[in-house]
Amino acid sequence: MWKWLHPYAKGEAAYRLLGHWQPWLSGLALILVSVGVIWGLLYAPADYQQGDSYRIIFIHVPSAMFAMGAYTGLAITAFIVLVWQIRTAEWAIAAIAPVGAVLTFISLFTGAVWGKPMWGTWWEWDARLTSQLILFFLYVGVLALYYAFNDSRTGAKAASILALVGVINVPIIHFSVYWWNSLHQGATITRFGDTLMPSSMKMPLYISILGFMFLTAALIVYRLRNEILKQELHRPWAMAQLGVENDHGV
Repeated sequence: MWKWLHPYAKGEAAYRLLGHWQPWLSGLALILVSVGVIWGLLYAPADYQQGDSYRIIFIHVPSAMFAMGAYTGLAITAFIVLVWQIRTAEWAIAAIAPVGAVLTFISLFTGAVWGKPMWGTWWEWDARLTSQLILFFLYVGVLALYYAFNDSRTGAKAASILALVGVINVPIIHFSVYWWNSLHQGATITRFGDTLMPSSMKMPLYISILGFMFLTAALIVYRLRNEILKQELHRPWAMAQLGVENDHGV
């Protein structure tokens, strides 16, 4: 059932396929993130307990979700690298890790901004916060290993091993608020049944989450296309592609 994927193991085919996806992903990301964040920050009602401070969730929750989602994708890619040794998957590690690291940093920063008025401190060695910080260091470690070797294939394999080992941190982040005493609030939008949030708050949050999903995908696609070009620069198709782009002033 994986036969349809085999042609895209080649850099040129993957580059052209991603080129078809990129404008759609970027356009949807721009529209949905703009609508969700502006609606949430400016027009959603204030929370009856937290006031306007809660509005940080329209950025914090999506960035935290897809920081974990990107790492899960990174671990799947790492598995493909180690088992099937597909070059495109190796390059995807270099594309996913920086995007995930930035999302993790945004989630940590916005969490600190929210924590100061709510908890009275910018940082607490809470289980959720600490495991999210570990996620950031895992992303940095994967990138460091990827570029630590002169041979890119060796670096990709080393980074893949760390990515697979570190994936255990993802469920720890998710369940940390239930396994240990935590200042961090539990799930509100992923719980079964109705949530505690009114529709006027849920809708912009859902739109923002959907927008961040497309934004994450768009950034990964953009970085992966650049990585493919860099790695395939010695091939005629890549040189021709750069020549076409340079003719347009890029």
